[in-house]
Amino acid sequence: MYLYTLHFCFIWIMAKKSNKNNRSGATPAIEESAVGRDGTVIRNTGSSYVVLTDGDMRTIDCRIKGNFRLKGIRTTNPVAVGDHVTIMENKDGTAYITEIKPRKNYIIRRASNLSKEASILAANVDQACLVATLAHPSTSTTFIDRFLATSEAYRVPAILVINKIDLLSATDDNNKGDADLLDAVTYLYRSIGYKVIQVSARTGEGLGALQDALAGKITLISGNSGVGKSTLINKLIPGLELKTGEISDVHDTGMHTTTFSEMFPLPGDAGGWIIDTPGVRGFGTIEFDQYEVSHFFPEIFRLSSNCRYGNCTHTHEPACAVRDALNDNHIAMSRYNSYLSILADVDPDKYRAPQ
Repeated sequence: MYLYTLHFCFIWIMAKKSNKNNRSGATPAIEESAVGRDGTVIRNTGSSYVVLTDGDMRTIDCRIKGNFRLKGIRTTNPVAVGDHVTIMENKDGTAYITEIKPRKNYIIRRASNLSKEASILAANVDQACLVATLAHPSTSTTFIDRFLATSEAYRVPAILVINKIDLLSATDDNNKGDADLLDAVTYLYRSIGYKVIQVSARTGEGLGALQDALAGKITLISGNSGVGKSTLINKLIPGLELKTGEISDVHDTGMHTTTFSEMFPLPGDAGGWIIDTPGVRGFGTIEFDQYEVSHFFPEIFRLSSNCRYGNCTHTHEPACAVRDALNDNHIAMSRYNSYLSILADVDPDKYRAPQ
């Protein structure tokens, strides 16, 4: 496995160099003598893709040939990292992606708050890992809940990784509140049923538990800019040396360092892959029906069977078991507010283009 990882790192470096050399110029046509190959998309720069071929494990720079659409949704990236594809390779080394194999799953988010376009984060994953921080910067619970709800909607198991716990140590009375916040957030999501892993990329605390959770699986890694995602990945894959950024002192937010999605193999006998994605500031939902949003909040869905009406939206209807539980503090107000924010996304007027 170690030799395989070294081999992959070499071909990854060569692919980056090749990609830089092929960004300009006209795209050639597919020749009659072109050879068809199957492979997996491991890198998406937006304008081109790198495909790792099955069998001989070659990396080939590709462009797309054809109109790939996802259920009629306009997407910024019709081909995603993790996609299993067929390519046609010309004798001169140029190549096209001509077919996307049926996806096992995918995770998608709305590209921006005022856009009807969507962005596919990754395809064919075993799980999704959201890296969040509670200080410097602070990830909002709304962002966390939107990510988790989207994972539920697309049937992708999700893990919440709380990074920078070294900043929350209760070394004195002034910091005790931060430690309590860590305990409260961890308890909240574990009580719902999510795996929560506390880590510090700086000190290495909790890294072993994270490695165990990722071993042998294909995992999407996402999070806000500045939460230490690239630093964590560098710890998981020694020698990778992804670029890391500083936190803005003015806004306490991170700067984008990852500019495109990429797939990396994990070291060790268990193997596994991680898909690194650019940091995002917001997480807009798409394709949700107002009567199904509650299905993606496990604690709300469990209680909804006790509501008087089967199509209860848990906003105004009488005899609503969910709002009763909210009043009795059996559902966290932060989670309910996140639920309402996604309901607002369903409003067809929210993303209507300005007149």
